[in-house]
Order: sequence, then C-alpha cells, then structure tokens
Amino acid sequence: MTALQRIVVGAGVEKVAIDTPQSVTVVDQQDLDNLQATEITDIADNVVGLNATGGTGALGQAFNIRGIGAPESGGEEGRVIINVDGVSKYFEQYRMGGLFTDPELYKQVEVLRGPASSTLYGAGALGGVINFVTKDASDFIGEDQNTVLRLKGSYETNGGDYLGQAILAHRFNEHAEILVMGNYRNTGDYETGDGTEVEGLEVAAPNGLAKGTFTFGENMEQRLRISYQQYTGGATDQAYSQTFDQPAFGDIDERVITDKTAIIAYENVASDNPWLDLNIQLSYSDITNEQTQDGGSDLFNSTFGYESYQFNIDNTFEYVGENFENYLTIGSQTIKQERTRDGSDSPTHAEGTDFTTGFYAQNEFIWNEKLTVITGARVDYRELTPAINDVQPFGVPDYDNWAFSPKIAALYKFNDNFGIFGSVAQTQRIPTLDEVYDTIGSDPYNPQHYGLDVENSLNYEAGFAISKYDLLQAGDSFQLKTTGFYNDIQDLITDNGREAFPRYENIDDAEIYGVEVELSYTSDLFYSNAGYSLVRGNNLTTGGYLNDVAPDEFFFTIGKSMPEYGIDFGWTSRFVAAQDEVDTRDPSEAFNVHDIYLNWIPQDGPMLGWEARFRIDNIFNEQYQEYLEGFPSKGRTFRVSLVKQFGW
Repeated sequence: MTALQRIVVGAGVEKVAIDTPQSVTVVDQQDLDNLQATEITDIADNVVGLNATGGTGALGQAFNIRGIGAPESGGEEGRVIINVDGVSKYFEQYRMGGLFTDPELYKQVEVLRGPASSTLYGAGALGGVINFVTKDASDFIGEDQNTVLRLKGSYETNGGDYLGQAILAHRFNEHAEILVMGNYRNTGDYETGDGTEVEGLEVAAPNGLAKGTFTFGENMEQRLRISYQQYTGGATDQAYSQTFDQPAFGDIDERVITDKTAIIAYENVASDNPWLDLNIQLSYSDITNEQTQDGGSDLFNSTFGYESYQFNIDNTFEYVGENFENYLTIGSQTIKQERTRDGSDSPTHAEGTDFTTGFYAQNEFIWNEKLTVITGARVDYRELTPAINDVQPFGVPDYDNWAFSPKIAALYKFNDNFGIFGSVAQTQRIPTLDEVYDTIGSDPYNPQHYGLDVENSLNYEAGFAISKYDLLQAGDSFQLKTTGFYNDIQDLITDNGREAFPRYENIDDAEIYGVEVELSYTSDLFYSNAGYSLVRGNNLTTGGYLNDVAPDEFFFTIGKSMPEYGIDFGWTSRFVAAQDEVDTRDPSEAFNVHDIYLNWIPQDGPMLGWEARFRIDNIFNEQYQEYLEGFPSKGRTFRVSLVKQFGW
C-alpha cells in the first residue's frame, strides 16, 4: 500500500488519502518505526507542507503548517490545532515548545492541511490540524494470543540518547482488552556536522499509556474506551530557552514538565440503524512546567500551567439510495481551559479562563462513486476571563466574540485513474488570552487592548489526482496528487514586540499561497515516496514578507522490501532551498541531507518475535540549520533499536 492509499478518518467518512478533496498525509506505524523518532517533530521530515519549528530538544517542539506556526509567539494558539485521541493539546510559554509527548505512544498521525479542517476541529485552524492516535492492545495481540509482552531498547550515538520500553497487551475475551505501556527516554547534548556541541537540551523522560477497550450491546457494536497517558520531562542545568540559542537567559537549575491526558469515550456504530453513529468523549488535560533558578527572578522560579476539560459529541446520519450515499454529521465541542502562573507576576503569560464552545454540521454526498461533495459550517463562541492579580487587577473586563467557519469541497473521478478536486473554506480565529491581556509596556485599562478583531481566513484549493496500476509491471501501483492553494488572511494578529503598545494588533491583509505535490509508487522491485512543497507568504499591508514561511523543499524515499527474508531497507533524501524572503527573522542557507535505514523482522523460524532496526541520519555529516528552528541540527547519527515480543 502506498502513502496515498492509506485510510483517512479525520476528514469525515473514512476514505483513502488520494480520494480526499483536501491535502492530507497519514504517517503510519511503519513510517514511525523506520524513522526511529526521538522527538515528536521528527515526523515532519517526510510530510509535505509540515515543518518542525522551535528547538531541537524534547521540550522545544512545535509544528508549522503552510507558513503558520511559531513557538516564540503566544498568538499561534489555535492556528495549528493538535489533537491526541481527540483531545485538544496546547501549551504556551515563551521560549518553550507547545507539545510534550513521546513518539513511541503513537501508531498513526494524520496531518490535515488548510483551514477546511476547522469545521470538525475548531475555528481558526489557519494552518490545519494534526491528529495523533495512540496504540491499542489489538495492535500487538495475534489471533491465537491473549497476552503479549513487548520489550524494546533503542540507542543513538550522537548525544547518547537511549530508550527503554515495555508493553503489556492483554485480551480478557473478544470484548475486552487492555494495554499498559511504560517508556523511559534520555536525550543529551549533541554535535552538529562541524563538531559544534549544542548544550542545555538534556531531558530524562519517563512516560506511559494505559488504555482499556470494551465492546458490548447488540451486535457488540458499542465501544467504551478509557485511557490515561502521562509524560514527565525532567532536566537540571538546562537552558531556559528551549526554542532558540539565547544564552542571555541563562540556565534553569531544575525543570519538570508534566503532561497528563485522561479520556472516557463511548461510540455506537449501530450498523442496523442508519440514523445512529454516535461518538461521545469526555477528557481532561493538564500541562505544567515547574522551574527553579537560584537567584533568578520570579519568572525563572514559577510554575506555568494549562488545565483543560473537554466534551465532544457527534452523530452521523446515513442515507443511501440506488446510486448515491449521504452522510450528515452534527456535533458539538466545548473546552474550558484554566491558565495559571504560580510564583510570578510577570505582565506576560496572562492568567485566566478560556471558555470555548462550538457547534458544527458537515454533509458528505457521494454520487455514483464519481462525485463527492462535502459542505460544512461551524459556529464558535469564546469567552476570556482574566485572573485577578497584581498585573491584572479587579476591573479588567472580560472579552468575548464569535467565529464562523463555512466550507465546500468537491472531488470528481472521471475514472479509476484520474480525478480533480477543489474547495473554498473560510475560518475565523478569536484572539487568545495572551493577545488580549498581555500588559508589557502598556496600560491594561486602555480600551485599545481589548479591541482586537477576529482573524479571517479565506482559502481556495484546487488540484488533481492520478492513480495507475500495472504501470511498469503486473501488480504495481502509482499515485500522484497535486494541490495548489491560496489563503487570503484579513486582520491577521501580529506581535509588535514586548515594549510596544498595543503589543498585538491586526494586520489588514496578508496572503499565503503555494503548491504541494505527493507521489507514491510500489511494486515487487522497489517502493518510493516523494513530495515537494512551495509556500510563499506576504504582508500585503506593509509589502514585506511573513516570517514563518518555510523554504521550498523536495524529499524522496526509495526502498526495497524482501518479505521472504524479513528485510526492508531504503534511502531518504531532503533537498531544502535557502530562505531569504524574510522580515525580522534571519535568512537561512540551502542544504541537503541523506539518511539510510535497514530493518530485519523475521516472519518465521527461531527468530520470530524479534525486530532489529538500524539507521544512519545525516550520512555525510552536513552542517545545517532548519529555517524555523533555533538550533543547528544533528550531525551524523547512528540509531539502533532491538525488539523482542513474547506472546501466549
């Protein structure tokens, strides 16, 4: 199966990626295993339009989609929506990342590019949505097994990073299973291609996942899922700034990041009732950063926290005729988030409560298996309530506003080999706590401070998709998907700097446009995936550039699978152009970097149950730095993983 043939569930009714009238990439378990990812943003290397941004260490991670997303600004909240099993995850502290987790917890990542995803996931997703899906017990238990114990160890030479993992999966019966996973990962200082040591990013991180899945009811189509996951990243003598090399901020004596997620979810497919396909989910998320610095200010001796409660509910109504299918999904999402900053009265990192609720409807009509039309609309309401403290005294008003996100998308397949698609999607992003209540260099009572307008994004997309079979030999498969997009953004909120007033204000007009190309081929001879991304961003009000647009990039992977020997190996290359279309950010130089991998997974015999993976990143020891990252990247790195699975 090629990358464009993978199933997408996050865009509505399940469908393969190439038949989705939206730019979407699915990173599956095989991709994650091949990468031997150390940081969660490692997945960005081979996804069109997706870039890592911020730091190269575990606590400086964030994402950028199509020129949207930068961790040094609190205003990025909501422009790229990140979900873990349907739970919205967000953390903002200047010079820190926004997502704290471990790639070993996940079996799949969906990257939905563009504002069209706002309908299902929340107003304001100017860049798009990233959905992380955690592993299940059934991913490990075979047909003739009830219990599996899986042990894994990994090591990489550059930085001495290592991982120890244990997974226990147990099936009580065909209707009940549990998964318990524990990881311990240690990451250290590393060397760049020219031998320079990057320091202050060391993290020791125990983390884990516990999940139970239970089916019941008529036809056993009702499902209850209960899960809890926790990531703890601990560090001593660590750089305060995890997103950029800024020695002036010094080191933190001790820092502990804790990210907790608890979920209770219920679903009822009810295949014999076309009017019932129900999903209900209640979740809790708590992210804290507790840090201390001997002799430092309150800002360096404080605890930053985001505590959220979330409730999601949706139902899909199905109506099928002689030559058509129609699926109408109606749902609601409500999130109450409490932002705290204990120990510091800094005028930045505003404390308060963010209450957001939204209602949406999406209809998917499929005619004669040729024409797919998706229409949708969402209405969101946000109310921001500032905390009362020395910086935000009594009398500072609440802020509330509405957002509306409609869309229409269509795909027409002329035949099994060729189709065209297009969409128009609008979304609005309501200002955040930071943007409304940050008081550095300003008078908190000035009414200008609360006069920010919502951002408006109007996005156009069009493209075509080609599928061919038996192209070079019998049984092979080729897919190509090309997407062009233009995003007109009105009232984009920009950060004018710490001493300006107002610090945040609206830009009248900005634009982001580009082209994305995805290509996949598989046969008995070899397999290959490739992608190309070109994005441009302009501030039409000033005539300058937008800072957060990644440079042009082309990547490809070519590999060979030999299932009779349990061997899979390949070569990956990335060619990244220079970025000199900048405003206040430093330009970057062009680079190319190459990796190889070799996996051995015996399918039978005495070594059955073993896995061995070997990888070399940056084979030629290139000295380079990603445009959107604040530290140079690693030099040549050898990675090795060994797995043993026991089943009974």
